Amino acid sequence: MGRRRNRLQVKKALSLMLLLPFAVWGLIKCLPLLGNLAARAAMLSAAMNMPEGSIAMLEERFNSELFENGEKEDAVVSESPPPVSSSEPESSSLPPSESSEEEKQKPELPSPDDIPDEYRGTIRELQYGADRSPIYIPLKAGYLKNSTKLTAADVKKELNKPLEMKLKQTDEPQVLIIHTHATESYEPFAVDFYDKRGTWRSTDNECNMVQVGNRIAEELKNAGIGVIHDTTQHDYPSYNGSYERSAETVKSYLKKYPTIKAVLDVHRDAIQPEDNVIVKATADIDGKKAAQVMIITGCEDGTMGVPNWSSNLRFAAALQSNAEEMYAGLMRPIFFCYRKYNMDLTKGSILLEVGSHGNTLEEAEYSGELLGKALVKTLNDTKK
Repeated sequence: MGRRRNRLQVKKALSLMLLLPFAVWGLIKCLPLLGNLAARAAMLSAAMNMPEGSIAMLEERFNSELFENGEKEDAVVSESPPPVSSSEPESSSLPPSESSEEEKQKPELPSPDDIPDEYRGTIRELQYGADRSPIYIPLKAGYLKNSTKLTAADVKKELNKPLEMKLKQTDEPQVLIIHTHATESYEPFAVDFYDKRGTWRSTDNECNMVQVGNRIAEELKNAGIGVIHDTTQHDYPSYNGSYERSAETVKSYLKKYPTIKAVLDVHRDAIQPEDNVIVKATADIDGKKAAQVMIITGCEDGTMGVPNWSSNLRFAAALQSNAEEMYAGLMRPIFFCYRKYNMDLTKGSILLEVGSHGNTLEEAEYSGELLGKALVKTLNDTKK
C-alpha cells in the first residue's frame, strides 16, 4: 500500500514537471495581450479627465510603443467635423540609406476576397464640412473650425491682416515639404471593408506619405517654384520623438536655404468613430474621388511657444480659400487649435492631413496634385 502511494506521488510530480514548461510558455504568449489591454484601460481612464492637448500627447506615446512593437494603432490628432453628405454601405535631414535588393522587393498583397469575414471591418465614406455652430468661421471659400478660446471676432481680426509671407523671383528653394510621420499609409483596396489586422504603416516610400508629397512637389516644380521634398522617415524605426527629429531636419534646411518661406508637414489622418468602423474622408472632384484635406494650424495661449501663429493662420486661410474655390469639397474645415507641431520655425508653417486611413493611396495622390495647384496659386498671389 505504501509503495503504491509512493508511485502515485512520483507520477504526479513527473506530470507537473512535464506540464510546467507548457504553462510558462502559455503565460509568456499571453503577456503582450494582457499588457495591451492594461494599457488601453489605463489610457481610457486617464482620457476621461484630460484636456485635448494632453490626450494627444498620451495618444502619441501609446502609439509609439505599439508601432515599435509592430502592432496596429494610429494617433488621431484631430477632431472630426460633421459630415455634409454620406454614402453608407525626428534628426537627420538626409533620406534613409538605400535598401538592399531583397528589402526593395514588395510583398504581394492578398486579394480583398482573401480577407476572412472575422477580420473585416467597415469603411464608411463621408464628406466633411461645417455646420451652423459658431465655432465654424466662414472664409473667402471654405471654413475654419475655431477650437481656441479666441472669439470669432478675434480670429477675423487676425485674418484681416495682410499675409506676411512674400515669395521672391528666385531659383532658390522657397518651399520645404517634410513628413514627420512618413510611414503613414492608406488602404490597399477601394472596397467598403478593411482588414482589421492592417497597420496602415509602410516603410516603402512608394506606398506612404512620400508619394503624396511627390505630387505636391511636382506641381510646384512645374510652376517654377523652388521646392525641397525631404523624404526622411522621422517616425522609423521609432515613432516616439518624431517631431523632435523633424524639427532638426527643418532647422538644417532653413540654415542652408534662408530663402525658404513655407514648410508643409504632410500627414494622413485616422478617423475611427466606433469599433470596427473607419472613415474615408472623400470628395468628388471632376468625377474622380479625392481624399479630403485638412489643414492644422496652431494658436498661442502663453504656453505653446508659437510666436508666428497669426502668420501661419493667414497662410492656412489663404490656401484653404484658394483650394475650396478651385475644387469645392476638397478641404475639410481648418483645425485651428492649441497645438505646436514645429509651427514655431517659420511664418508659413502648417500641417496637412491628406485623407484618412480609410482612403486609398490613389485618392490621396490625386488630392496632392490638386492641393499642389492651389498652393501654386496661393504662393504666386504673394508676389503681386
